[in-house]
Amino acid sequence: MKPVQVNVVAPCPVEQLFACVDDLARYPAWLDLVQRAEPEVDGAWSVVLAARLGPLRRSKQLRMVRTVYEAGHYVRFERQELDGRAHAAWVLEAEVLPAGEGSELAMTMSYDGQWWGPLIERVLAEQIDAARPRLVALATSG
Repeated sequence: MKPVQVNVVAPCPVEQLFACVDDLARYPAWLDLVQRAEPEVDGAWSVVLAARLGPLRRSKQLRMVRTVYEAGHYVRFERQELDGRAHAAWVLEAEVLPAGEGSELAMTMSYDGQWWGPLIERVLAEQIDAARPRLVALATSG
């Protein structure tokens, strides 16, 4: 799958928008794909992803770790399971920069497995696109 890239402009400072994307526990409030994201003791998150594909609803549990963190501006999360088995990679990158009188989020999500087949790109793009207004509302409320 090629990475899905989405940009979101919000009328708020960079710090407010970044606060919505630097902690996976905040994602269920604005991104329906993330059904649950709970912090684990070791700094990782237990994440449940779910989406509907026609009449089917698929879900997947992942262990995600923040692998890169540049305070107030950039974060990268990657799947890192502890069961010793090989798993498909899930990667989420978010960069927030000033844009005019507000800020802009550039988000990239990628997946290299077969979980949803070729429909995953469309599902991810639709989910993120639908989440834009909720993310902006969350970022500007704080």
